[in-house]
Amino acid sequence: MKINNQINEVEKYIKNKYGSSSDIITRRIKINDNEILYIYLESVSSDDKISGFLMKDLSKYVNNQKEIKTPLINLLKNSILNSHLSIIDTYEQVFYNLSSGYTIIFINGEKNAIAIETKSILDRSISEPSMESTIRGPRDCFTENNATNIGLIRKRIKDPNLWFKETKIGKRTKTKINIVYIKNIANIKKVKFIENKLKKINIDGIIDSGYIREFLTQNSLSAFPEFRSTERPDVATAELLEGKILIMVENTPQVLITPGLFIDFFHTSEDYYQKPINITFTRILRIIGFFITLCTPGLYVALTTFNQTIIPYELLISLSIQRNGVPFPTSLSIFIMMIVFEILREADIRLPNAMGASISIVGALVLGDAAVSAGIVSPIVIIIVAITSIGSLIFNDIDFVNAIRLWRLIFLIFSTVLGIPGFVIAGIIFTINLCSMESNGIPYLTPISPFYPKAQTDVITRFSKKKMKYRPVYLTKNKKRIED
Repeated sequence: MKINNQINEVEKYIKNKYGSSSDIITRRIKINDNEILYIYLESVSSDDKISGFLMKDLSKYVNNQKEIKTPLINLLKNSILNSHLSIIDTYEQVFYNLSSGYTIIFINGEKNAIAIETKSILDRSISEPSMESTIRGPRDCFTENNATNIGLIRKRIKDPNLWFKETKIGKRTKTKINIVYIKNIANIKKVKFIENKLKKINIDGIIDSGYIREFLTQNSLSAFPEFRSTERPDVATAELLEGKILIMVENTPQVLITPGLFIDFFHTSEDYYQKPINITFTRILRIIGFFITLCTPGLYVALTTFNQTIIPYELLISLSIQRNGVPFPTSLSIFIMMIVFEILREADIRLPNAMGASISIVGALVLGDAAVSAGIVSPIVIIIVAITSIGSLIFNDIDFVNAIRLWRLIFLIFSTVLGIPGFVIAGIIFTINLCSMESNGIPYLTPISPFYPKAQTDVITRFSKKKMKYRPVYLTKNKKRIED
């Protein structure tokens, strides 16, 4: 809808649209025979900026009563000292700019208006990452400010081929979404695919990057995430240099990385800041931890319930003595203790930091000891659940951890019903599920399946950077990473 050329009608229409909200500030100024109206939202605008340069520039013409021959809108456009100034002509642009912290200047008789940036700082400053802590490496993290996030990437990659393609999604929030990639490295077809998917999103508002992840996910029935998220600019930068694509969402400190392959969740930023031989050992530990947390409860139930002959005789006797007097089946005991631990961990996440750690430690010690003393569960069950839970703490991506939780339960159910054959069946279903997934058109288990020999320099083992000369061929055609 076009702007009315009468400022009385403009003021009335805008105030009605905002329900005469208390933060709408309007003021009229007369310059010779011209009447000017400027409007801003006090809640998102800076009074200092408005008083500092807007009023200072306008006052030159208020005090100067000489006849102005140039159209006033052109005069103001060329004299107001603001680097973010634009001419707008629709009410949709007016409402968007007002909510973004701009001040809008209307001139009686003009169908166009001037929008100048006077936004207030409503974002937190750059701080250390809270979810992805590090011993060695940069300690800055993304914030809720879109311009700040772009700057954190720009200062690391000083290349004009680093492109940010912006779109707005949400009929009411009009949230800025940036697709970030390096033009001569990333696969442009993948970029176009993401662009087309984003254009099809029709929703009232985007509050967090999780909204975008849901709309772009191709395998909605799979628990494992197809996108990796990070709050660390150094991680995002490294992925861009590999040929991956970022999706940055305004008002959220989590940046999405695509494709997010299975093996990526076993890598951390510190892997590239330490000696390769040490990192190889650490990655092997992470893989062992993954299988422990996924399989241990189900395997224990299968062995002790159906396949006792596999267990050494001395160990079997010890387990039988521990189970003496326990009223519940092994599978039910493990299930109960797993639920209790998950409740404790959820409480640890939700409570303030000062209280959370103490509650989780006291809860685990007291409840575990009390359950054994009361004869509700056997000591070995506490050990199994503890080992399982500790193994899941290796991973910091909450979607990946939740997927492990679900599949751990599936392994436990199959093992409870069928024993070792059920455990094997669950393993086959798990493998099929992973093999059938794709992330942005790339098989989820790449580069293990399909197998890429040259990419194995940075999968489980990590070679020295001198030997990692090529980028993954499944990500980009610009393979050369290090020139000879």
